Amino acid sequence: MEIKNILGLGILLVFASCSNKKIDPAFMGKIEREQISVVTKVPGNLEQVFVSKGDLVKKGDTLAILDIPEVDAKKQQAEGALKSAEAQYQMSIKGATDAQLRQLQNKVNGLKEQFEFAKKSMNRLNIMLKDSLIPQQQFDEVYAKYQGAKNQYEASKTELEEARAGGRKEQQAMALGQQLQASGAISEVGAAEQEKYMLAPQDMSVEAINLRTGELALPGYPVFSGYINSSVYFRFTIAESKLGNIKTGDKVKIKVLYKDAELIDGVVSIVKALSSYANIATAYPDFDMQQALFEVEVRPTDPEKVKDLITKASVSLEFDK
Repeated sequence: MEIKNILGLGILLVFASCSNKKIDPAFMGKIEREQISVVTKVPGNLEQVFVSKGDLVKKGDTLAILDIPEVDAKKQQAEGALKSAEAQYQMSIKGATDAQLRQLQNKVNGLKEQFEFAKKSMNRLNIMLKDSLIPQQQFDEVYAKYQGAKNQYEASKTELEEARAGGRKEQQAMALGQQLQASGAISEVGAAEQEKYMLAPQDMSVEAINLRTGELALPGYPVFSGYINSSVYFRFTIAESKLGNIKTGDKVKIKVLYKDAELIDGVVSIVKALSSYANIATAYPDFDMQQALFEVEVRPTDPEKVKDLITKASVSLEFDK
């Protein structure tokens, strides 16, 4: 019986001790960090994920890789177009190769023979027409073939001359423009290819991964979300009856409840009215629903001192008067 009485007395002393340290709930708040999301810019399937929930990552770290087949296909097309444009430009400057010149010369020779044969046929039929040995329509058909053979022969000679001399300045400028356009397409594809790598935009903690490997990520979809490591602040919800104790610029002390003895220096940075009760950071039993609520943010004077604090842990507000 004596042992039970001693234990009961000990428990009462503990509760009495805790009640003496009771904190005014009107000045309770939470440790917060700025939220951040990492979104996709181009559609693709999540191919690999390199982080897990709770990981701390540095700016520029690769979080995941997307599989974007369209980019690979466009890259091959752009590379082919660039090679073709470069060849056209070089040909316009240097002219045709020896093999190309031989091909064109053979073409000219063949068209010349066709032209001379058509010319002979036309001359024979012209004599026969004068002697009324053939109708006019038959002569006209041969004459049309003669004109066609002549035009083809003249065009092939011009083509051969241009090939020997190289392209005109206008042709060179056009070929250069096509080369620059193809080069721009390569750069554009290269930029799109970089989008397959999802990088951390800042030092951050990964709190949520919203897709599984193989799932489709559409443009603008937040694949990763978390908190910016260096953005710690303290947020309180204060009823208007307590506003007389607080104003912007006040120096205050913040007590981290899971580190009972530690006090952190801070400055009140924001005091603003809340637009809805859903934003209440802390609730307390004696709150009058008729009162307006105000959000109070406190920024630490030494950000380095608070960088390891746990987000959403409870804190209390004290005043440095």
